[in-house]
Amino acid sequence: MFKMIKKSLKTATVTGQYTSDSDNAPPVQCTAEAKRKAKPFRKSLTIREVDTGSCNACEMEMNALTNAVYDIERFGVHIAASPRHADALVVTGPVTVNMESALKDVFKTTPDPKLVIALGDCAINCGVFRDSYSVTGPVDRHVQVDIRIPGCPPKPTDILNVLAELRRS
Repeated sequence: MFKMIKKSLKTATVTGQYTSDSDNAPPVQCTAEAKRKAKPFRKSLTIREVDTGSCNACEMEMNALTNAVYDIERFGVHIAASPRHADALVVTGPVTVNMESALKDVFKTTPDPKLVIALGDCAINCGVFRDSYSVTGPVDRHVQVDIRIPGCPPKPTDILNVLAELRRS
């Protein structure tokens, strides 16, 4: 046990090391309408994450937001278990045949004013699943999308920056 502690003390921080190719990432598309809708949520924002057929990479990055490194709750952002308690929907993955009606039901159930965030390339333009037989299209074909966060998957810092920008507006 002491060997492991000694080794961990000698090892530098190994998490959070990203390549520099993120500087070339396309900018996040945040409309004026989205900023207007976000005004009531400056103090706290409750989000509901909806997976419509993704590979779960974006979900892992969303889960990383709740760990001790990023700690999204310190910024007043909470994750809801029910869309009835949510202010924003974070949709990941392309919309599949089986999830199309579920996405529309969740959208109807979420109270107005609501924000819809398309998280990841798959939600924005179907990504690698574009020509799949079971994909009915990107999220904006089925519900109105306010914010698009590109990336495969987007980094937790990118997601945090967008949420912080929305709360500042």
